[in-house]
Amino acid sequence: MAEVDANKVHHVSSEEDRLLFPVTGYGLNDCRDEYSNPRPSPVAGGWIGADQEEEALRRKLKYFFMSPCEKYQAKGRKPFKLVLQILKILIVTIQLVLFGLSNEMAVTFKEENTASFKHLFLKDYDDSNDALAVYTQGDVYDHMFYTIEQYLALPEKTVGRYAYVYNVGVNGSALSLCQQYYKKGRIDPANDTFNIDPHVVTNCIGVNPLSAPTPGLGLDYRNFTLKFHKLINVTIQFQLKAINLQTIIHNEIPDCYTFFITILLDNKAHSGKVKISLDNQASIKECKDPSVSGHADSYARVWFDGAVLLVCAFSLLLCGRSIIKGIILQNEFVKYFKTSLKRDVCWGDRMEFINGWYILLIISDVLTITGSFIKIGIELKNLSSYDECGILLGTSTLLVWVGVIRYLTFFQKYNILIVTLRAAFPNVIRFCCCVAVIYLGYCFCGWIVLGPYHVKFRSLSLVSECLFSLINGDDMFVTFSGMQESSMLVWVFSQVYLYTFISLFIYMVLSLFIALITGAYETIKVRVKDEADEEKNMFLFLITSLSHTHTHTCCNRVCWCNPAEPPHMRMCTSSTSTIMGLDA
Repeated sequence: MAEVDANKVHHVSSEEDRLLFPVTGYGLNDCRDEYSNPRPSPVAGGWIGADQEEEALRRKLKYFFMSPCEKYQAKGRKPFKLVLQILKILIVTIQLVLFGLSNEMAVTFKEENTASFKHLFLKDYDDSNDALAVYTQGDVYDHMFYTIEQYLALPEKTVGRYAYVYNVGVNGSALSLCQQYYKKGRIDPANDTFNIDPHVVTNCIGVNPLSAPTPGLGLDYRNFTLKFHKLINVTIQFQLKAINLQTIIHNEIPDCYTFFITILLDNKAHSGKVKISLDNQASIKECKDPSVSGHADSYARVWFDGAVLLVCAFSLLLCGRSIIKGIILQNEFVKYFKTSLKRDVCWGDRMEFINGWYILLIISDVLTITGSFIKIGIELKNLSSYDECGILLGTSTLLVWVGVIRYLTFFQKYNILIVTLRAAFPNVIRFCCCVAVIYLGYCFCGWIVLGPYHVKFRSLSLVSECLFSLINGDDMFVTFSGMQESSMLVWVFSQVYLYTFISLFIYMVLSLFIALITGAYETIKVRVKDEADEEKNMFLFLITSLSHTHTHTCCNRVCWCNPAEPPHMRMCTSSTSTIMGLDA
């Protein structure tokens, strides 16, 4: 009896050794030497003969779907991609933090200058009310002249250090004062008649600071007459230069900024209300002959960005190679099924060879490489695309960190999130498609009916944002109270509209959505528990079988047992591979 059991154990051990034997590649030629000699026939008491191609394909499939830890145990292969991804996470995150500090300073400097310009050039500007407007012709002239006079007296009035930019306006001036109006316009509300030529005419004059007098560009701006009966808008455009000195705090060379300022007096509605706004666009470039005492030129950040480029390029090559190997093995698998088994492989099985995590990493590598090139241009002061660089680096860092989940999925207890999302995803997509139809219906209805009377329904984007906030329970009372009671019929409709939307989406749609996720989680949890019970029963069965044929020391070789417990209560803590790898 003991001899038979020893033969069984030796049989199992030989099978494991054969499955974990090193595979030099994914081609069929890699296994020809290993299987050049036929295996023993059942007459000789050995292994049953099998097709060499099928056996080689089985082994390659088994190795392909192993985790990095299993590949290391099988062939001693070092998990280079895992180490590389960990390194990439560190350096990409450091790169993002360094860029975030620089971007924060640049954005803060621009926003603070924009606030300063509004207080300097807009008359009676108040931070609490950004919607500045005037209602009389005299106020329009006063605001227009006030802006120009503040501009001319800027060096004496401003706290900051600004410089004029000449030869950027009309007739080589520093400031351009323009009005746009209809070519022909006659409006007679008394007789309900009008005659409009929609062609737009632009009339401009130039103004120069007193420090650079130019013939014909003196105080003529006070003779600038506006044609209010057909006026569309008035624009005042000029440029100012400044230097951002706060970058010295982070050991960076200060940047030179050029601000493109446009002040608009908007009268296109001809409603008696002229809205006033200021727009500020900034251009960043390297200063000429920068000199900071005790600070030498340093290109450490540029070299670091270059290192990030190299790491991401190497990661891109490795992930691309893995995907290509998966496609090659997929084609081999499909070909074998078609030629040997006369069966087709469904697309679901084919996609198992395409690792979605590798595609995610490839996308993140491409974004990181592109963003790093832009960041190098920013560091060298050749580019000022902070927003584009921030979007690329931020998205790539997000994908890199999400990619870490792949390595957590190798552990059963940490895999619950991905497994649950994967199980619930098809039902969630179908559910969202149905909900989106109802949601869009409410969006269009609210925009058309409530838009003229409620500030949160003025555009489709605002309607969508408002309704999504209502689903999460935000601003309910403000949304109800913000409805203007100019029309009783519209007010009643708004109450029915809001109550039905909130009741439908919070109490029904949202509850069903959560139930889909919860149901998938409960299903996965029960499945994992059943698999654990089956595995535990298998361990007990194997140990019980071995205990009848071996001494108590055999159980100690298989697993750890607590001698203080009764034999029927002892639990094993070893893995299946330990049991299956016993020697005689």
